[in-house]
Amino acid sequence: MKLGAWLVALACTATPQLASARQEIRLERQMFVERVSTDVNGRARRVLESADRAGSGDQLIFVVNWRNEGNRSVRGLAVTNAVPRGTQLDLSDPAMQVSVDGGAHWGRLADLWLPTPLGGTRRAVPADITHVRWTVLDEISPGESGRLSYRATVR
Repeated sequence: MKLGAWLVALACTATPQLASARQEIRLERQMFVERVSTDVNGRARRVLESADRAGSGDQLIFVVNWRNEGNRSVRGLAVTNAVPRGTQLDLSDPAMQVSVDGGAHWGRLADLWLPTPLGGTRRAVPADITHVRWTVLDEISPGESGRLSYRATVR
């Protein structure tokens, strides 16, 4: 199976999870490949394309759109996504928390450690990341919507 098709299949099965208000918040997840092309004037143009043909070195953009479809406000929304294997996240978003143990513990990568086979511990590295999470602290009114996005590179 081509890597791109595998990533698309994994992205479709890695449904975002909510820490609260599961029935009131609707999530829609999309994945694109960012391609750079040159226009007729010789300027670089960035274009988002379907991720069905992603290959090594390609830049992926993940977009999660959310909407409060309930009839009451929601506070403390946490959106969690599994990270597709074979990708390396862009960790520049200070609001992004990561997990290296399937979502059991959260934080910035520099603060996370993993056990070693010989009983010690080691610092987690980008390849260890299994999940990403954002928490929307503001109150989300009925009908309100928003978008989260993040980048990754296909290894």
